[in-house]
Amino acid sequence: MEYCLILSTTSNINEAKVISRYLVQNKHAACINIVPKIVSIYSWKNEICEEEEFLLVIKTKKTSFDAVKEAILKLHSYELPEIIMVPVEMGYEKYLGWIEKETKYK
Repeated sequence: MEYCLILSTTSNINEAKVISRYLVQNKHAACINIVPKIVSIYSWKNEICEEEEFLLVIKTKKTSFDAVKEAILKLHSYELPEIIMVPVEMGYEKYLGWIEKETKYK
């Protein structure tokens, strides 16, 4: 089985928690870390923006990517939310087994 991290950001803690709880409750992810108060500097509509955001680090399987993406698009307030998958090359076997057990997509 191939595992991955999916990264996304939100503008507030409540939205981060809503998305995270939905993904874990529906077995699309085994665990999500919410990293508070990161500063994002980005270009948007010909302006340089600087915002405080919350980073979601979503632990799941590659086969769950589409379900995670669909949920984020449904629940997110951003016009263009970040949804980036990073493959996990190696990991502690027992931890990866736990991700396998906690996510429903085989």
